[in-house]
Amino acid sequence: MPFDRITVFGAGAWGAALANTAARAGRNVTLIARDAKAAAAIAATRESPRLPGVALDKRIEVIGDAADADANAPVLLVVPAQALRSAAARLTLAPGTPVIACAKGIEQGTHLFMTEVIAQVLPHVVPAILSGPSFAADVARGLPTAVTLAAADDELAGALAAALGSATFRPYHATDVRGVEIGGAAKNVLAIAAGIVNGRGLGASASAALTTRGFAELFRFGQAFGAKPETLAGLSGLGDLILSCSSAQSRNFSLGLALGRGDETGGDAAAAGAKLAEGAYTANVMIEMAWSRDVEMPISEAVAEILGGQISVDQAIEALLTRPFRAEG
Repeated sequence: MPFDRITVFGAGAWGAALANTAARAGRNVTLIARDAKAAAAIAATRESPRLPGVALDKRIEVIGDAADADANAPVLLVVPAQALRSAAARLTLAPGTPVIACAKGIEQGTHLFMTEVIAQVLPHVVPAILSGPSFAADVARGLPTAVTLAAADDELAGALAAALGSATFRPYHATDVRGVEIGGAAKNVLAIAAGIVNGRGLGASASAALTTRGFAELFRFGQAFGAKPETLAGLSGLGDLILSCSSAQSRNFSLGLALGRGDETGGDAAAAGAKLAEGAYTANVMIEMAWSRDVEMPISEAVAEILGGQISVDQAIEALLTRPFRAEG
């Protein structure tokens, strides 16, 4: 399974970065923009407007109609989690074609993970997931990055990882699809909490405590939904959590930062950030799923309540700090 051609659906910052990554690995790449007009603009400038200053590799062909893509080429589906269903429906693919979700979230309403959405919309393809500690700008610049690529079949996961891997982009392959998806979805919510702590100026000690206790929540949630412990403690779980909880490059952290610095709703900055931060859409869904399995997630629940306007940032902080003392675990 050499996979000489790769399709990347989504020409935003992450899509452009992954397209360049695949080209750097020696693949011929088809990059699908949202429509013909956007495709023409990107083809003319040879860069994504979401990733200015980074030229697209010459191996990358830009198109605006998903139907024109190679029906047999693996697809990297690089669109926001809540748009993944509609994007997948635009694909025309041969049976058995791998479709790799590159979004980190859970679909609102259905409570489905990204590979489940793909399987529902395209039952004849093979779903996979790519996730891990990575920023588009770093990957686009060729800075060393390691992620996890998971598919139910280990041989396929390994072949896809080999097709995308290079000296600076290292995908580790796995079969724990659900664990990889849970790590990516949960860390986005917890990164909002980390941003709030930073924005409120609560200090480095509080930030470390938040990240550690947040990981405990991620771990409990993952185990309740069938994830393997080693996956949750790996790149797509703990690794991604550490990155997203420590850098304003994370849209979720930046949203939390705006909330922590602003009034009860975080003001205009938070409202704008929520449109881009996957965690803003995942928080309430994840809490509903946690309740269904009796999983305790006080930090994530506080984030959901802040975003829903049920409590203020200060009320959430007070509630967390006055929780009963308990054994660590």
